[in-house]
Amino acid sequence: MKNYKASISKIETFGLVDGPGIRTVVFFNGCRLRCKFCHNPETWNIKDYNYTKEELLKKILRSKPYFQKNGGVTLSGGEPLLQYDFILELCKDLKKEGIHIALDTAGIGNGDYEELLKYVDLVLLDIKHIDKDMYQKITQKDTISEFYNFVKELNKSNTEVWIRQVIIPGVNDNDEYLNNLSTYIKNNIKNVTKVEFLPFHTMAFSKYKNLNINNPLENIKAMDNKKCEELFNTFMKIYNKKI
Repeated sequence: MKNYKASISKIETFGLVDGPGIRTVVFFNGCRLRCKFCHNPETWNIKDYNYTKEELLKKILRSKPYFQKNGGVTLSGGEPLLQYDFILELCKDLKKEGIHIALDTAGIGNGDYEELLKYVDLVLLDIKHIDKDMYQKITQKDTISEFYNFVKELNKSNTEVWIRQVIIPGVNDNDEYLNNLSTYIKNNIKNVTKVEFLPFHTMAFSKYKNLNINNPLENIKAMDNKKCEELFNTFMKIYNKKI
């Protein structure tokens, strides 16, 4: 039997914002993107492989009684898809335990997502930008074609989808983007049951300083929560009209 190991940055128990209910959130190391607004830059690189599958499963099962009916596990990062073999085998074991699985992803793995999506109950799909040039500018990588590939496989799987969109002052906090985002989701992504707007914040700025990483948005102020809520309400009016 293969001894699967993973590089994990941290594990959060009793998470309440990364999927429904009470969840154990596993933050995997490794990401191909270098998003200018990233709040987990410490997870960009694969580090020590510090957890076996059995060790992680044991830790998760300790919290199972708290999941109740709608809680479960969220695989986050970083980009969990980069440790595909590990999370596939982990998901198989989690399903045997009857645990709800959410995958928080930007869809930038190494292809071949079909098998994994058979075990995932919910995908939290991070939208970076819907315009190719702006996507590359924000992520600093030319990987939008891989995102399209993931969405194609996601649509085939009929897995439930929550859309997550970070709102950044001066970048996508305008009616034009809201309208284009609504059109894109309606025309290209199936089984969307929820859309979340996440206001850009500066809480991670200290991480960039401590890690000696250039912070390209260091002069950008945090997104006002009230304005972000207003933008979301505007988006939902546009989105609902297009049903």
